Amino acid sequence: MQKFSFIVLLAFLLNTTSLMAESPAPVNKSEKDQVREIIRHVLESNEKFVNGLPPEYFAHFIHGQKPMATMVTCADSRLHTHALDIHPDGDLFLVRNIGNQVSTAEGSIEYGIRHLHTPVLFIIGHSSCGAVEAAMSKPAHLEPSIWRELDTIKVAGHKSDDPAEVKASVESNVNHQVSSAIKKYATEVNAGHLTIIGGVYDFRNDYSQGSGRLVMINVNGETNLAEIKKMPVVNYK
Repeated sequence: MQKFSFIVLLAFLLNTTSLMAESPAPVNKSEKDQVREIIRHVLESNEKFVNGLPPEYFAHFIHGQKPMATMVTCADSRLHTHALDIHPDGDLFLVRNIGNQVSTAEGSIEYGIRHLHTPVLFIIGHSSCGAVEAAMSKPAHLEPSIWRELDTIKVAGHKSDDPAEVKASVESNVNHQVSSAIKKYATEVNAGHLTIIGGVYDFRNDYSQGSGRLVMINVNGETNLAEIKKMPVVNYK
């Protein structure tokens, strides 16, 4: 029955005439084909995911969640949880926004820390971050709603075409977000109930540790890598 339902759903969604019937503007054939392939990719990926797991896999998710960490990442499509947690289901209370900012997702983060009681808050930036580059170069064409979401990004330069300045600005922003979180959750941090970790997902290999490496650059405000490596809570190679 489950397989039959999937096939019926897939057939319905692949009927692009029905899918686009209420669209006020005409959609050309190439756009329809693109939409069809996107839907196919998502549904087939979900089918493989479901078929690769035993039914009991989901049983302990039904009545609630107990994630091990709250994680704030950039919404960039090049950064996804499989790079940070191979099996993120139930592990990560994930919050995403452009520029991995604290203020634009304050309620979600607070829920993870003060209601789900996760002992770790990760704030993860990444190489070549478009939000950081926009905050550096301030392009005139961006909509006001986007500018509002870039408001608390703190950069360290203005040359968005300079990889070194972009890297420094990505780090500056991660450190600024960690600092903001420490101020808000000072009670939990000082009591030892919360550790706030800032990191950079480095798919450019800017840190020469290998493309795709997560590099921790800040632990509870400490940004000296040598000191971070000495911390008992850090298992850093």
